[in-house]
Amino acid sequence: MKKSLIALAVLAASGAAMAQSSVTLYGIADVGLAYEDNGTVSQTRLDSGNYAGSRWGMSGTEDLGGGLKTIFTLEAGYNLDTGAQADPTSFFNRQSFVGFSGNFGTVKLGRQKNPIYATAGTWDSFGDALAGDSSHLFSYNGSRTSNMVSYHFDASGFYGEAQYAPGEVAGNNSASRTFAGFAGYKSGPFDVVLTTQNINDAATPTINTTKMTLIGGNYNFGMAKLFAAYAVEKTDGAVTTRDQKDMHIGVTVPVSTAGTVELSYLGKKDDLKSNADAHQVAIGYLYSLSKRTTLYTSYAQLSNDANAAYRVTKAGNTDKLFNIGVSHSF
Repeated sequence: MKKSLIALAVLAASGAAMAQSSVTLYGIADVGLAYEDNGTVSQTRLDSGNYAGSRWGMSGTEDLGGGLKTIFTLEAGYNLDTGAQADPTSFFNRQSFVGFSGNFGTVKLGRQKNPIYATAGTWDSFGDALAGDSSHLFSYNGSRTSNMVSYHFDASGFYGEAQYAPGEVAGNNSASRTFAGFAGYKSGPFDVVLTTQNINDAATPTINTTKMTLIGGNYNFGMAKLFAAYAVEKTDGAVTTRDQKDMHIGVTVPVSTAGTVELSYLGKKDDLKSNADAHQVAIGYLYSLSKRTTLYTSYAQLSNDANAAYRVTKAGNTDKLFNIGVSHSF
């Protein structure tokens, strides 16, 4: 009888250990004062999520044993300046997925980051943030994709992810469909990544395919970290066509134990339209008050050719953006 009780106790303890789970509540509160002049009008405002998107979320894991885990993330964006939901049509607009993680890698199903956005910290000196945000000129094709199935791996310095999202257009399985992914290698101070994203338009029956390819990375010299990227975007189809090249070069320089200066140059070249190029120069400064609280300020100037209108209402105008604020993670 005692042996049976001991055996049952061992099995119960083993089952409890295998079923160990955890849920983490986290978030970011980020807001700053901004001044922008697009050549037509100027505006002073309070902006949410300048350095890091204001959000709150829940993530968790359950240990299934043998190295296998169930994972999930639910993440909602909000505007700290007004308290409003960032996307009025989608509550968990940033991420919402469930999946499995193990020695084989990670499989996730749901709304997730697309390749360019997911790897921006690798090749963008501003990390897709502040006034120097590369998305001002680079074509991200949206930062996230819904209805995605992804597989991620990371081993011996190599990493990558394959992504597929059905368009869910009734009667046309090609419409709005996405095939995407990235592959990279990181070793010591060196990190490089190649991304690709093919998106079919929702048009029926004619399908336009937008193809975006980017290669970029960084190298940490200690006294400074150098960033660079080059991207090509093309849209082929009967309805619209596009052929653009984007480039970025930037650097981050630690100037103290708590302070960092960021610099960047962005360029866009349109191969189908004349006088439709643009470029942006930017400078920023970060100061960490603690591991969770960062003060920031930045300035960017985006200049358009006569037939370009990025971040402006009138083609040819120049956009100037300045911000200063605080970001706190919890």
